[in-house]
Amino acid sequence: MKLSGNQTALAMKGKLDAQFDRKGVLIGLFSGGTWGINNVVLGIALTLVPALGDNAALYAIPLAAACMNDTLAGLWLLIYNGWAGRFQEIIRSLKTVPGLMVCVAALLGGPIANSGYLLGISMAGPAYALTITALYPVVGAILSRIFLKQHILPRVWAGMLLSVIGAIIISYVPPEGTTSENFYLGLMFASLAALGWGAEAVLAVFGMSMIDPKIAINIRELTSGLCIAIFILPFVGGWAVISQIVVLPETFGIFAVAGLAAGVSYLAWYTANSKCGVAKGMALNGTYVMWGVILSVVFMSAELTQNLVIGSMLVLIGATLVAINPKEFFQKGGVA
Repeated sequence: MKLSGNQTALAMKGKLDAQFDRKGVLIGLFSGGTWGINNVVLGIALTLVPALGDNAALYAIPLAAACMNDTLAGLWLLIYNGWAGRFQEIIRSLKTVPGLMVCVAALLGGPIANSGYLLGISMAGPAYALTITALYPVVGAILSRIFLKQHILPRVWAGMLLSVIGAIIISYVPPEGTTSENFYLGLMFASLAALGWGAEAVLAVFGMSMIDPKIAINIRELTSGLCIAIFILPFVGGWAVISQIVVLPETFGIFAVAGLAAGVSYLAWYTANSKCGVAKGMALNGTYVMWGVILSVVFMSAELTQNLVIGSMLVLIGATLVAINPKEFFQKGGVA
């Protein structure tokens, strides 16, 4: 049957929207993989930080690591944007309302969420911290439904739920013997990270309605790193930690690699959010829990447990449900 001009235009628009969405899905998965790499490399870097006492290990080292991770990621992105001729665009964007919204998002995702994440790992251990932070897509999806009016299909909700359950199974390790006296404080910091990252994604999407994601994430990373350096580190002795790290080329180099992985991951995450929506972008980025554990097994000789296998499968199935409509896939032989 011959289509009218209007029907042809609508069909072409639908095809372009599907391509746009598929590209966002692939970029979202890539963001999860590179964030997993960041977690593993940052974990290696933290083992190389000189011993500075129990107090430093509790607050100063995790917060100094958060500062270095965001600052180095911001500098890598600044080199990338400068090479591409976008430096002046960064300056112009900072003078706009959307640019300021990205800065606010950076405060939620950096000083609050990233610091809470590393403090949660330090106090409650990585297993429990990862479990709690893996809930951030749910926070973001609820906020995006409320503030951005984004419609979330039941299939996407089911996929997100499976991803979160898988992440919990991967990360859940009951504490053995006596637990740290700061264990519950660590869980609170990890919860703060989930809230911060979820809110960050929603605000960042609002800001990116007028700003290129490549510019937005550069503003985000530099704003976060500077705020932690100026307003937090002086009160916890974090600068003493950084002064020790920068004179150790190997340790500093590993932090720089972690920062590069973080910059690439955030760039991909912001891009995915703008292409396929906040809910999908966060669910796909949330596969970092699975990638992080797999990379730990491969490169850090972590034990391959039953929980890891079952949880990884659930995360993969959940992420697939979020990204693909199985009914349309099998009917048309393509990705929905």
